[in-house]
Amino acid sequence: MHPLTIIFGFILIIVALALGYAALAHKRQLAYKERKDALDRDAAKKLDGDSDAQREVMELRERIKVLERIATDANSSESLEIKAISAEIEKLRDR
Repeated sequence: MHPLTIIFGFILIIVALALGYAALAHKRQLAYKERKDALDRDAAKKLDGDSDAQREVMELRERIKVLERIATDANSSESLEIKAISAEIEKLRDR
């Protein structure tokens, strides 16, 4: 056998092994990327649900602030003074 044929045969074997290893590595990389994308989608869905809950909490806090303002404004000293002044004006109109 000619020495160049032996060398060429070894090179072909090495190239074939390298291509096989590269194919397996690529297949594993694709599987990893698919799993990572699935986890990212699940995390995004969870965050969307959390943002909906946060938005609802903020809306409820705003409603509570309005209700507190209504409850405290009706009983404030300024409100009572306005009611007293209104009552005096009505008494003067009745005369």
